[in-house]
Amino acid sequence: MEKIYFRPIIQTDALRPKDARTLAGGWGWFSRLEVLTRAGARGEIAASDLPAPVAARLTDARAPLAGIGFDCPRIMGILNVTPDSFSDGGRHETPQAALARALEMAQAGADIVDIGGESTRPGAADVAAHDEVARTAPVIAALRTGGFDRPISIDTRKASVARAALEAGADLVNDVSALGYDRDMAALLAAKGAPVCLMHAQGTPQTMQAAPHYDNVLLDVYDYLEARLALAEAAGIARDRVLVDPGIGFGKTQAHNLTLLRGLSLFHGLGAVLLLGVSRKRFIGTIGGAEAAEARGPGTLALTLAGVAQGVQVHRVHDVAEVAQGLRLWRAVTMEEWV
Repeated sequence: MEKIYFRPIIQTDALRPKDARTLAGGWGWFSRLEVLTRAGARGEIAASDLPAPVAARLTDARAPLAGIGFDCPRIMGILNVTPDSFSDGGRHETPQAALARALEMAQAGADIVDIGGESTRPGAADVAAHDEVARTAPVIAALRTGGFDRPISIDTRKASVARAALEAGADLVNDVSALGYDRDMAALLAAKGAPVCLMHAQGTPQTMQAAPHYDNVLLDVYDYLEARLALAEAAGIARDRVLVDPGIGFGKTQAHNLTLLRGLSLFHGLGAVLLLGVSRKRFIGTIGGAEAAEARGPGTLALTLAGVAQGVQVHRVHDVAEVAQGLRLWRAVTMEEWV
């Protein structure tokens, strides 16, 4: 039987039809959906014609994760404690520097901070687990003893690193391999009750940009994340403890990235919180004319707001203050009661 996909056409206008449905308990709504198949698009249908299980996945409010609710867009600040990350490597390697940056991001508007000890930039080599633990666990402990009171995410593929981070005070695991790198990760998360972000990537950091290929990038990524969600649930990780991330830039060409960004609303059909990580990515510089990664803030904000317009709940960014300012203005225009 041919599989059918439903992409809600999200709107945020204050004037909405009586039969419109609220997207994921958030700020967007939809009354029409695009119907997609592997053979091509099949036009539109009314929200009232959706199958009940699909409607529930699209409309049910997302449960809070790590103490964060999702009735408005949330900011995840990036804090790399690596020597070789593509735009901020080597800047926050010591616990003191990391704490200062984390407090700065919290003051600027970050709802959660994501700490990474292994670069996943294209071509990056694997880091030994003990080195990754040595980079991240002391930083997390320093944040917890130094007055940082926001949720902390650990960006890792390795169960031993995740365990050390959770024991040091982290709240969430951001796994770019979607539980595919370390077979012990799913069991650890199930036992700890920790939320997890499952991201799509084609290949490894060393190989992912060699020659990425998809039959249909939007539907291929959706099917992959759907399968990883099923694996997580089978391991004892409830869907309401999961975020999903289409993995912009991870084994994708510029054309793939743009297709995913145009179709982001499709991923709400997975019934999980949606995370978007576009910050300072190379294609922003290519399209926007910004060679240096640090100069890609305006392009990052533009794509962040495009994601917000499609209901994306969490935005992983380097430039927290700039994105927070942009979101405040977006709210002021779009949702008067949020001012």
